[in-house]
Amino acid sequence: MPSGLVLNQEFFDRETIEVARDLLGKVLVRGVRGHERWGRIVEVEAYMGPDDQAAHSFGGHRSPRNESMFGHAGHAYVYFTYGMHHCLNFVTREPGVPQAVLARALEPGPGVGRCSGPGLLCRALEIDRNLNGEPLSPPNLYIIDDGEPPRRIYETPRVGVHGTGDWEHKPLRFCWDSPHLSRPLPRAFRAVD
Repeated sequence: MPSGLVLNQEFFDRETIEVARDLLGKVLVRGVRGHERWGRIVEVEAYMGPDDQAAHSFGGHRSPRNESMFGHAGHAYVYFTYGMHHCLNFVTREPGVPQAVLARALEPGPGVGRCSGPGLLCRALEIDRNLNGEPLSPPNLYIIDDGEPPRRIYETPRVGVHGTGDWEHKPLRFCWDSPHLSRPLPRAFRAVD
C-alpha cells in the first residue's frame, strides 16, 4: 500500500470544489478485519448544499438520513440508495453548511474489486451505513496523500442528476482520464488546470 500523510479535518474544511479537485490522486484506505484495502481516487462529484437541487440537503432539507452532512468536515456521509447500493461522501465546510464530495471511482489497489461507480466502490471496500458520520481517520476509513503527481483534471456535469434545473448541467464532476471511471469522459469535456 502507498504510504503518505493522512488527510486531516483541515483538508476538508475548505470550499467544496477545491476539496473535490484536490482529492483526485489521493488514496482512499479502508481497514477491514485487520487488512487494508485501497484505491486511488480518480472521479468525484461536488454537492453544494441547500441551493443545489441535486444535493440531499437541497432547500435546507435535514433528516436522520443526511444529518452527517450538517456536521464537521472530514467525516463520512454514507447513504443507501435504490435499495441496493451504498454511496460514500466526504463532508466539507464548517458545521451547518451541508456540502459534500461523492466518491465516484477509484483505480483499485491489488486484490480490490472493480471500483468504477459509487456502489461498486463501496462494495469493493466494504463501506456501508455503519461508517456514516465517522471521522475519516485510521484505522477504519481514511485518505492519504502519497505524493502522486497531478494529472490533467476534467470537469463535466454530474452523472444521473436529471431534473435538477440548472444544476443538471453545472460542471461539478471532476476526474482524471482513467479506464476506471464510472462513465467515460464525454467528447465535449472542459479541461481545467
